Amino acid sequence: MKKLLFVPFIIACLLQPKVQAQSASDYTRINNDLVLFEDGLGLKLKKKINKKAIASISHPGIREVATAIYTKQYNPSYKFATYHAILNPKTLGRTLSIGDGYSMYENVTGVYLEKGEHVVLVDGIEEGREVKLYVPNWLRKAPNPEKPTEDPDGWGLHKKEFTLRNGPNIIQLDSYGSLAYIAYFSNTPEDEKPISVHFITGKENGYFDIAKHTDADWNTLIDQAVYPILDAKGKHIQTAYPVESLKKYAYGRGVELLSNYDSLVYRQHRLMGLEKYNRVPENKILSRVNYNYYMFRDGDGVAYMGDKVGYAMRMVVNPDVVIKGDPCWGFSHEVGHVHQTRPMFNWGGLGEVSNNLFSLYVTRSFGNKTRISKQKNYDKAREAIINKGISYLADGDVFNRLVPFWQLQLYFEGVGANPDFYPDLFEAFRKQDEAQASNRTGDWATDRRLGERNPAVHQLNFIKTACEVSKVDLTDFFDKYGFFYVGTLNYDDYGKYTYTMTQEMVDKCLSYIKTLNLPKPKVDISTLRD
Repeated sequence: MKKLLFVPFIIACLLQPKVQAQSASDYTRINNDLVLFEDGLGLKLKKKINKKAIASISHPGIREVATAIYTKQYNPSYKFATYHAILNPKTLGRTLSIGDGYSMYENVTGVYLEKGEHVVLVDGIEEGREVKLYVPNWLRKAPNPEKPTEDPDGWGLHKKEFTLRNGPNIIQLDSYGSLAYIAYFSNTPEDEKPISVHFITGKENGYFDIAKHTDADWNTLIDQAVYPILDAKGKHIQTAYPVESLKKYAYGRGVELLSNYDSLVYRQHRLMGLEKYNRVPENKILSRVNYNYYMFRDGDGVAYMGDKVGYAMRMVVNPDVVIKGDPCWGFSHEVGHVHQTRPMFNWGGLGEVSNNLFSLYVTRSFGNKTRISKQKNYDKAREAIINKGISYLADGDVFNRLVPFWQLQLYFEGVGANPDFYPDLFEAFRKQDEAQASNRTGDWATDRRLGERNPAVHQLNFIKTACEVSKVDLTDFFDKYGFFYVGTLNYDDYGKYTYTMTQEMVDKCLSYIKTLNLPKPKVDISTLRD
């Protein structure tokens, strides 16, 4: 580690918009206090420093650290740590064709920063690299607690952002205090050097890491938390849940809870072919508390409502409950939204459909009866779609629309003898997306709009690719569910869509599949049910 010199660093105070910038005099004041330290990270005092010199330090936080070092009582567990670069979640989203949803808060610090001024010392940021400090407002609630969904500021996670520089950084938190996270991302994290961060101020809240902690550690963290939210890290999941809920529903069971979460996520990875094709990401999905809506997914991961009576927390924090029935479905449903492949398997009309393919797969793998079976959607879909000869997209029940996609899974895992059908299909879609990379604008939202103008185009591509991957002519099956419906459909699915299918489009698709000379399915797939 190279030695840092404490010189005024004016650029360090160029923070994000709406964050109070610090003046040159602020940095001069901090630098004058830091001259007593031998190293740039404030971990070692210079030789011959005495109590009188330490007493002259103007900043109380720096003086407190210096005193602890002088008396050999300074041993930070979380306030000083080294952080490695993480693959940029946006890059991961493009690689997996899934958009945003993986965590932007993965470099957990375990440090709670109260309202007010804080001093953070940093070393190791190389020129041209951007590293930020995120301070999210985990406890934000709607102005009117009786109408949490009508929050004028939306349901999303709000945060303060501070650009970090080598040397001292002055962080000013005026409106709220919260936990801190290091935003150190790269498209090639393996090429980046680690950075070191020392929070001179702040309190240690700690965090649970399944890779190194036990249930005894879990209980200690819960009991000694200084902030109402506690971070926890599994292999595939990261959680930020209320300490009160953890103590009530998962005390003594942290390893089991995180293991169950990891298993839930990994089963989705398996279905989408990430295991088979060695694409399982090291990145984690963030599951957090929110105070606006029961359950939802956004660009920061998945969120579950918490309040004084538990609400969704009682469903997703209890290790037993989260893998059973509706809670298992609910968690898998929201994570399934993160994993929806766009637009090849998430065209207009599938917003609440293709994610539930993951829900069905995961819930049944844990021994639960599937929701479409309990709700009798097999019979409903046959009556409403097949018998009436309509497009499945014209059926208002998203569970009826889900039936044909699940019946493909039932066929290929059974008599079709191809359990890798969906893993191979997802991989084929990712390769198709990679081939189209040169047409991207660089803006994900714009690319998505351009790629989804006509759902019928992606529907036909799904049919062709499914036949190619399975080496089975599935056209009769798709025809029964109206996948070749000719005409125009206008509908809303988190946005307005116009489906337009012509006979020419259908004929071209059927003609291509005919040239493949594929066998027909061994049974009528539309009759299958679990």
